[in-house]
Amino acid sequence: MSPARFTRAQLQEFRGARVDDLIEPGLRLLFVGINPGLWTAAANAHFARPGNRFWPALHLAGITRERMDVSGGMTDADRAELVAAGVGITNLVPFATARADEVTAEQIRTAAAALTATVERFAPRVVAVLGLTAFRQAFGRPRAAPGRQPDDLAGAQLWVLPNPSGLNAHETAASLAAAYREPALAAGIPLVR
Repeated sequence: MSPARFTRAQLQEFRGARVDDLIEPGLRLLFVGINPGLWTAAANAHFARPGNRFWPALHLAGITRERMDVSGGMTDADRAELVAAGVGITNLVPFATARADEVTAEQIRTAAAALTATVERFAPRVVAVLGLTAFRQAFGRPRAAPGRQPDDLAGAQLWVLPNPSGLNAHETAASLAAAYREPALAAGIPLVR
């Protein structure tokens, strides 16, 4: 798909919209974002905003063969590659906002139960929450550190990793790739490099 272009007015129409989860049978690794942005909702593809480092990081980590561009939506081929590898994506809070800080602490706290139910239903080997502050709020663990958590989530290894948003300025695609590779290996994802 060619990169999409949305006007500010068009993007505002997606405030509160939901993005389809990428979760299929055979799930091994479930990435969990904080909540979808407006561009993501417009494209109905996770981490779709141009400049988001999620897709470059997945490619650098060897999780995808090519760097996917989902800014205009996810292609059937991209979706098939992720599903075949056992990779899924969801969000703590399902509705779109312009910025993650528009999500309230209460909304984040109530998201933990819904994520737990999703993990119970689909039984991934590994869950990777992308955002330390959101994880701390959602699970009531104010001292949680990044990386593998001491407790599992509904039988899945639980990891907390850096968020790929451009607002997380101290991370690069390479540092995100290194962080994302670890849970992918733990999940048994067949890396392409």
